[in-house]
Amino acid sequence: MGIDKNLISSLFVHADTALIHGQRLGELCGHGPVLEQDIALTNISLDYIGRARLYYDLISKLEGNNKTEDDYAFHRIESEFKNLLLVEYPNKDFAYTVAKQFFIDVFYYHFFLQCVESKNQEIISISQKSLKETAYHKKWSSEWIIRLGDGTDISHQKMQNAVADLWMYVGEMFVPTEFEQAVIKENLMADLLPIKSLWEAEVKDIFSIAGIKQAENNWAQSGGKEGNHTEYMGYILSEMQYIPRTYPNMIW
Repeated sequence: MGIDKNLISSLFVHADTALIHGQRLGELCGHGPVLEQDIALTNISLDYIGRARLYYDLISKLEGNNKTEDDYAFHRIESEFKNLLLVEYPNKDFAYTVAKQFFIDVFYYHFFLQCVESKNQEIISISQKSLKETAYHKKWSSEWIIRLGDGTDISHQKMQNAVADLWMYVGEMFVPTEFEQAVIKENLMADLLPIKSLWEAEVKDIFSIAGIKQAENNWAQSGGKEGNHTEYMGYILSEMQYIPRTYPNMIW
């Protein structure tokens, strides 16, 4: 059996999204608004890094190249990454961090619910583990959306601003690339179209409780899943890859 390039590309979308999102959250270690939330964000970051490792391990097996997760994380250039653009966006403040986390959590909760029905047993195993983590992540981010949105005038405005600025990046989650369409037809990974309506309904419910207005502009940025990234991506990789590229094969 030949290498399934469509499946590998699809797995890279979620591996790279998990890695870059985990890296962004890791930037907040020691900088959270309060100690408890600092620890919570660090733990969520580690969950995402762990998820990326699982996907990279599966990709390595499918490619049969004996690469490790370090090879995929630290020795690829910007255009080889297939992550969602949303996770590249900086954590300007706690409201941006929460909004971005919430959008991703709701998507992945429904994504993994579908993926546990995959024809691929390894995808099922990753999805089952990730679903448990994502259920906690979603609870955390939903509660903070409500807490900030229904809090003070300042916290409400910060939350509203974050939602408005990030909204242009959410649409990419639901638009399948050609390689994703092929994988969906084979029942290997989740169909993105049904997830969109579930995501919209859940987001609308939480926003209603929080008093947050949903952005009216449905225009969406795209390209991340095909290797076209924002101006932020190069800076992320420069920081993340500096040590392994400067000291290759170093053993710590």
